[in-house]
Amino acid sequence: MLEKLQAVENRYEELCAKSEQPDFYADPKKAAKLLREKNDLEPIVECYREYNAAVQEQADAEELMSDPEMREFCQETFQAAKQRQEELYRQLQLLLLPKDPNDDKSVIMEIRGGVGGEESALFAHSLFRMYSMYANQKGWSVELLNYSDTELGGVKEADFVINGRGAYSRLKYESGVHRVQRVPETESGGRVHTSTATVAVLPEMEEVDVQINPADIEMQVFRASGAGGQHVNKTSSAVRLIHKPTGIVVSCQEERSQVQNREKCMRMLASKLYEIEQERVESEVTGMRRSQVGTGMRNERIRTYNFPQGRVTDHRIGLTLYKIDAVMDGALDEIIDGLATADQAEKLKNAQN
Repeated sequence: MLEKLQAVENRYEELCAKSEQPDFYADPKKAAKLLREKNDLEPIVECYREYNAAVQEQADAEELMSDPEMREFCQETFQAAKQRQEELYRQLQLLLLPKDPNDDKSVIMEIRGGVGGEESALFAHSLFRMYSMYANQKGWSVELLNYSDTELGGVKEADFVINGRGAYSRLKYESGVHRVQRVPETESGGRVHTSTATVAVLPEMEEVDVQINPADIEMQVFRASGAGGQHVNKTSSAVRLIHKPTGIVVSCQEERSQVQNREKCMRMLASKLYEIEQERVESEVTGMRRSQVGTGMRNERIRTYNFPQGRVTDHRIGLTLYKIDAVMDGALDEIIDGLATADQAEKLKNAQN
């Protein structure tokens, strides 16, 4: 590992030298690519240099400890440097784990009401609100693609983009079945019901990231429904795209023009096709270890929100928090941090085997 770290430092210094050349920005695209690589390597190099400093400090203290008069004086320095060295080594192991190439991307999220009728639609709306508030806390923006509500304010389906650097690295763990246990607003008897909603999280892909043959796409237009005023209802501005080879259907009705809605549909389609290709590649890798945390399968129950007891439980890591109101208001970091840590630990374990 230390040889690999030395190579990383050499590459980082090479990129630093290149960035100082007068003609570095002559090719903006190439410069941007090299700067991204430099920024990705920087935290590894900084940690590696701290590690080397701790190693040197420990060696210096050990040498001085050979003098009986200095032994007691240097013992504390030696132990502190040794402990720091061990901590930095563990950090370096994590930093060297292969990075998900999509972590910096924005995300497309899809929420659907599941089992439970109108209550599941109301819960789907609660999840949409939760993710919107989380995005706001992070300084990210929410862009609606497709939103279909019910008469009581629930959500049949909601497709939206959360735009922000690193959004996928945080939200990728949210894919799966979310279960709620609460007394429905529609229930007069006060009985606790169990309902579900499904969440899918895709890294947002541009058309250039995925090869899409225009001949494979059937486009349909229709009148938008729901909020938007008379203009939306009187014109066929909503767009539905059907990818004939896969049967994938995407639609968007939140913009006033067909052109804008089609553009958003293409982004959704590119992301869905990318997901299919990734699943195909993974299934072909025999003996591949899948993380116990991962990004969640769509049919996997990942979390329960129990309102009578005020608790939220993530079943993948056995984490239970008794702060359901805060979580539903977007306080997701404690859960996501736990999932990210467990995911790193699993990947580190696999890398060492």
